[in-house]
Amino acid sequence: MAIDLTDTLVIGVSATALFDLSEADTVFQEKIKTDPDTAIDRYRSYMLEKENEKLDDGTGMPLVKSLLNLNQHTKENEAPIVEVVVISKNSPETGFRVLKEIRRRNLPITRSAFTAGESSSIYLDAFYVDLFLTTNEKDAQEVIDSKVCASALVKKPPSKLQKLDENQVRFAFDADAVLFSEESEIVNQKEGLKEFWKEEDRSQDIPLQEGPYANLLKKLSKVQERLPGRIEYSPVKLAIMTARNSPAEMRVIKTLRAWNVYIDQAFFLGGLQKSRFLKAFKPHIFFDDQDSHLDPASSEVPSAKVLYPSNSPLVEIMNKKNKK
Repeated sequence: MAIDLTDTLVIGVSATALFDLSEADTVFQEKIKTDPDTAIDRYRSYMLEKENEKLDDGTGMPLVKSLLNLNQHTKENEAPIVEVVVISKNSPETGFRVLKEIRRRNLPITRSAFTAGESSSIYLDAFYVDLFLTTNEKDAQEVIDSKVCASALVKKPPSKLQKLDENQVRFAFDADAVLFSEESEIVNQKEGLKEFWKEEDRSQDIPLQEGPYANLLKKLSKVQERLPGRIEYSPVKLAIMTARNSPAEMRVIKTLRAWNVYIDQAFFLGGLQKSRFLKAFKPHIFFDDQDSHLDPASSEVPSAKVLYPSNSPLVEIMNKKNKK
């Protein structure tokens, strides 16, 4: 019988986003520099040598654990609320250590793919993935360009991560170029903040176009409907952390209404540092498109970068800005 995951939130996660494999990656990268022909063999030997050693959490682990806990609310004869799939560029042999760690922790992850260096992103549609978390920039870019699903490049695990509630899942999203299209951000970058404010105020009754995370937000809204404690006490909490402020805030709220999406909290910060508010909100993951927000936030909370499409005008704009 075919499995229907229409109402299931499917998270794809690379092995390096789920677990801390930075030491193994260092071994591989150093060998690439000195003797690239034997780099893969050295990496394979290293993974086999360390096969019985425990792995530490990767940046995506807090999110994955809390999401999987939502399945306790799945009703009999229903599809699971959440499905997590490990999609890795390891070979099945070198990925054995990852599978062993999943079993050691009793994580209810049953599906996986090990592609031995081939792009892992091409299998996301086959797995019905709604969000793909990876540490590989090329893979993240391929997913963003293909528009198969939401994708992000995870930052290093926070150096001082606070204890997070595993019985609740808290998402924090930037607005423009993440939930919404990049159209308004292009105005901001090209014409300045005053023109951005004017345009957003003039267009407040016109819903913003969908961004790379719009479908994920809508899927999360559907997940909330399957959970107890609607609305204020839902196990899934959604927040927007945006640099927008008045008079650019109305269009955001009206767009969410047009999408029929409920957001628990919205912060219109007008230039205040997002990390201060993220520290208080304690999300299991924060998505943003700009390093100026992500770098301070990633030391406090699990964070991930949403890349621009390769053909986006923002790529050139931000490259020029970063060179100054």
